[in-house]
Amino acid sequence: MAKKIQLNESDIPTHWYNVISDMPNKPQPPLNPETGEPAGPEDLSPIFPMGLIEQEVSAEPKIEIPDEVRDIYRIWRPSPMYRATQLEKALDTPAKIYYKYEGVSPSGSHKPNTAVPQVYYNKQEGVKSITTETGAGQWGTALAFACAQFDINCEVYMVRISYDQKPYRKVMMNTFGADVYPSPSDRTQAGRNVLAKDPDTSGSLGIAISEAIERAVQDEQTKYSLGSVLNHVLLHQTVIGQEAMKQLEYAGDYPDVVVAPLGGGSNFAGISFPFLKNNLREGKNTRFVAVEPASCPKLTKGEFMYDFGDSAGYTPLLPMYTLGHNFTPAAIHAGGLRYHGASVLCSQLLKDELIEAVAIQQLECFEAGVLFAKTEGIIAAPEATHGIAQAIREAERAKEEGTEKTILFNLCGHGFVDMSAYEDYFAGKLSDHSFTDEQLKQNLQEVRDLAPNRG
Repeated sequence: MAKKIQLNESDIPTHWYNVISDMPNKPQPPLNPETGEPAGPEDLSPIFPMGLIEQEVSAEPKIEIPDEVRDIYRIWRPSPMYRATQLEKALDTPAKIYYKYEGVSPSGSHKPNTAVPQVYYNKQEGVKSITTETGAGQWGTALAFACAQFDINCEVYMVRISYDQKPYRKVMMNTFGADVYPSPSDRTQAGRNVLAKDPDTSGSLGIAISEAIERAVQDEQTKYSLGSVLNHVLLHQTVIGQEAMKQLEYAGDYPDVVVAPLGGGSNFAGISFPFLKNNLREGKNTRFVAVEPASCPKLTKGEFMYDFGDSAGYTPLLPMYTLGHNFTPAAIHAGGLRYHGASVLCSQLLKDELIEAVAIQQLECFEAGVLFAKTEGIIAAPEATHGIAQAIREAERAKEEGTEKTILFNLCGHGFVDMSAYEDYFAGKLSDHSFTDEQLKQNLQEVRDLAPNRG
C-alpha cells in the first residue's frame, strides 16, 4: 500500500472540465442590475478580458489549457495525493482516507490553478495592471505570484481582520511584487462609505470586491480578477480532480464520498466536478459534501435568490445561495470562507440535490486540524481544517456502521503562515459563532427590499 501517489509532469491535464455541459439544469444567467436583463459580454468587458468572458459563458465540455499556462503549472503540478494511514489508525476506522495536497504550490494553496490562467488571458489582451480582493490571503498571494510571471502590476485589497491576523500573508504578496491595502480603505468610495458607517469594521470579502472593482473600472488598462465564485474560476480548478482521479486509479480505488471546504466554490469544484461527471454520465453514486463555517452558513441557512457578489452592488446579480451581500461574517480565522454567497454552479447543484452541504463550528475544525498535524505531519490552513473535520466525521460514521468506505478530501492549503490562528486556539481565545434564524432572515429581507423585482 503506497503512502504517497505521485504523477509525472506528462500527467498534467491538457484541458479543463466544464461541468455546465453535464448539468441537468443549466445555471440561470447573471442579470444586469439596472435593466434586469441577462448580462452580456458588454457588461463584463470593463472588468474582465474577453478570453475569460468566453470561458464564463461556455457550455463546451472541455477547454484546452494553453501551453504557457501548463508550463507554469509544472512548478507544482501534478500535486501529490496521500493515503492518510496514520489518521486512519488514530480513528480506528475501516474507512480509507485519501487527501489531495494543494499546499505544494508557490502560494501554499490551490489558488494558483486559476490565478495563472487569469493573468495569462489578461496579458494576451495587453492589460497592464490587475486588482483583486483577498480574505485570508491565499488568493492575493496566488495572484501576486501569477502577475510576477507575466510582468503585470498587482493591487490587492485584503479584508481588514485578515490583514491584521495574518501579517506574513501581506509580506508574501509584497515579496511577489504586489501592493496590499487593508479593506475597507480610504482609497475607494466604496471603502470610504463603509468606514463612515463603521470605522472599526472587520471588513468582508464583499466590501473588498467592491473596492477592487471600483479601482479597475477607473483605468482602461486595469482589469479585475476574482479568486472564486465565477464559472471560469471553478473551471480552472478542475485540474485537481482530474489528477486525483488518475491517482486513485493507480491505487485501485474510487471515492464513495468527496469532501472539500466551500467559501465561494473553487476549492470544492476543483476536487469534485470531475468525479461528479461520472455520476452524471455513468451513474456512479459518489456523494459530494461541501463544508462551510457555521459562522457564514449560506448553503445551509441561506436562500437561493439573485444577489450581488459584492457589498456595494457593482457586480451583476447572480443566482446563488446567499446570506445577503451586506452580511458581515464573524471574524473567524478561516478568512477564505467568510463570503456571503456561493458560486452559481455550486448553488444550482445543491438546489438540484446533486451535492450536499454541512456547516461546522471552528473549534471542531481546529481540533481536527491538530489531530491531522499530529498524525499526518501537515499543519493545515484554517480553511482546510473544515474538510478534515468532515472527513473525520465520515470516517467515524463508517466505524459506527461497520462499513468500509473510501473518503477523498482536498487539503487545499498549508497553515504555515496562519500560526497565529493555532496560537489563539491553544490559548483558548477562539469561540464558536452562530446566528439566529431570525437574524439571517432579517438580513435577507433587507436585500429583497433593495431589489424586490430581481429574483
